[in-house]
Amino acid sequence: MKITFCCTDTKAEPWLQGLSAALPGAELSVWEPGAPVADYAVVWAPPQQFMDEQQGIKALFNIGAGVDALLQRRLPQGARVVRLDDAGMAVQMAEYVCHAVIRHFREFDQYEASMRAGQWAYRKPRLRQDFAVGVMGLGVLGERVAKALAQFDFPVNGWSRSPKAIDGVRAFTGVEQFNDFLGASRVLVNLLPLTPGTQNILNRDNLARLQPGGYVINVARGAHLVDADLLALLDSGHLAGATLDVFRTEPLPAGHAFWNHPRITATPHTSARTLREESIAQIAGKIGALERGEAIAGIVDPARGY
Repeated sequence: MKITFCCTDTKAEPWLQGLSAALPGAELSVWEPGAPVADYAVVWAPPQQFMDEQQGIKALFNIGAGVDALLQRRLPQGARVVRLDDAGMAVQMAEYVCHAVIRHFREFDQYEASMRAGQWAYRKPRLRQDFAVGVMGLGVLGERVAKALAQFDFPVNGWSRSPKAIDGVRAFTGVEQFNDFLGASRVLVNLLPLTPGTQNILNRDNLARLQPGGYVINVARGAHLVDADLLALLDSGHLAGATLDVFRTEPLPAGHAFWNHPRITATPHTSARTLREESIAQIAGKIGALERGEAIAGIVDPARGY
């Protein structure tokens, strides 16, 4: 069995060592142009040349949760694309989102500013029931986030294209319930996959449907958000702020308005990082299952984009 590794900006040796230990007997290599076709590939943002030369490969294992960049390529004929189900990212995402929600709700940013100014100042407690949180996208990561938020007794709404039932979460489904979902939410968390249908979904029309004083948390993809629309709604006062971990251009360009906006908290695409050991164990387990002819989770439907 031949496995090739083609991951942009990722050190290959630790991955090869881990895969070799998990799959003894497998022939592992770092992809180079002109290399023979492998049985499986571990990839992140591979070039089109890789796709063109690897015709006949069985499956591509993407080492990140999002597969939008991979699906922009012409895939090898018949190759399955397999995404990570979790691999340690769900708990990181839940931590990040809960921190952002609680920081905003409890006004810890205001307390920090007061203390830095030498002011010992209390703020009136806000009512938890006034801060319904809407989680947009209820896959593995979204479900974990929604459940974590519910543990803090926030009203939690969840929106997905297909029906989902999660304890403690009010479910909204499909296009017909999307506006109701937005209107029922004051804080909006975006965890959707990036597809042609979700690009620019965080636009003026949709964000304006959030309850007054709304707050936006984008931890999915930068192309979901229309930057100018967010800024306009912040300036109008309809939105109180935003926490952004992903951007249309990364790194965020110098001089971009997000850098110094007083009501935007920005982090460098770090909400949920790929954990190598967990990812290797999952990939190795799925390769073993495929070799035995067994079904596996995480196979991407290219037509849907996830």
